[in-house]
Amino acid sequence: MNRQIAVSGNSGPKVRSDCEITIELKNKGGLTIDLESRVKVLYGNSITELCRQTLHFFGIKNAYVKISDSGALPFVITARVEAALKKLIDTNSEYLPEITNQGGYSFSRDRFRFSRLYVPGNTPSLMINAGLYGADGIILDLEDSVAPDKKDEARILVRNALRQLDFRDAERMVRINQSEKGLEDLWYVVPHNVNLILIPKCESEDDIHLVENEINKIRKKHRINKVILLMPIIESVSGIENVSSIARASENIVALAIGLEDYTASIGVSRTFEGRESFYARSRLVVAAKAAGIQPIDSVFSDIDDLEGLKRSIIESRSLGFEGMGCIHPRQIPVISEGFAPKEDEIEKAVKIIQAFEEAKSRGLGVVALGSKMIDAPVVARAQKTIDLAVRLGKLSRNRAED
Repeated sequence: MNRQIAVSGNSGPKVRSDCEITIELKNKGGLTIDLESRVKVLYGNSITELCRQTLHFFGIKNAYVKISDSGALPFVITARVEAALKKLIDTNSEYLPEITNQGGYSFSRDRFRFSRLYVPGNTPSLMINAGLYGADGIILDLEDSVAPDKKDEARILVRNALRQLDFRDAERMVRINQSEKGLEDLWYVVPHNVNLILIPKCESEDDIHLVENEINKIRKKHRINKVILLMPIIESVSGIENVSSIARASENIVALAIGLEDYTASIGVSRTFEGRESFYARSRLVVAAKAAGIQPIDSVFSDIDDLEGLKRSIIESRSLGFEGMGCIHPRQIPVISEGFAPKEDEIEKAVKIIQAFEEAKSRGLGVVALGSKMIDAPVVARAQKTIDLAVRLGKLSRNRAED
């Protein structure tokens, strides 16, 4: 046998909750496991035994394994061992950690998605506590935040995280890669407690159909009854040109997001705070989303230290009709959540509109008025949506809403 060595994972002074696994396959000699860990005295036997179990599962009897541990949890260790082995052997087997009950919930199409926190898919330290920050969605990212040579490792880690981690009541999202790589990603996430797939750089309805067809194959093979929701991300001039057909490409699409860094690059300009260069694209996406009955979601605000700038950006975003925004740091979550939630004056106005509507209906009137202003059906529908959202967020009691 030729000398075969593979490495997966991360190590170094700044690495936390991860490990680096080096595996060298041998012809004989059994398994030798060399562990370096600050917690070796307490957990050394458990770590090496878990490594042995994973190796035995894949039929490995002779190998030298070096583990550089930085406090990795079991689901991380097994993911790193599996990823290293799959660089050395040809196998379709998966070493799956026990699935927990925390991820068995589903979400409705109209769930509010004010804040969605992006978490790099190859950085377990950022995954572990992601559910504590109160984001409406947690995005385990397999695309831009993962280096090209780490993508195969990341999809195994994300699979294990979906099975093991408690993200509280956050919607469990995964941003896949583009094209064939993204279709391969789906096999690692669809069977494992994911709620929503983000489709990056979506340029036509064909991109939606490719993803959905692959999801249906996976659901059929694994006998999955739960619906997997979709959120295309529009990031180019072609995507904006086709945004209306994209929005209506599947009944499982619940939102459209815009990615302004790539979009501005596609039109040959730099992104500015004022956003004049993206006004047309953002407005067109909002109109397409609203016409299709789905949620328009704005791009991330990239300066994590400028919370005042973020607040101003949210005001602008809401004025265009957006209903949420991506986050790249936990400190942005409360600002975004509060910024997109209905304000007190909006709630009061919505209550008055519904009261006027109910009164007119009880009197058999065909015309509804509030003061000197006539109220039509879309205004009533928007008011009811505001009230429902205020109740769900605890900003309005159900009794008061029904008075």
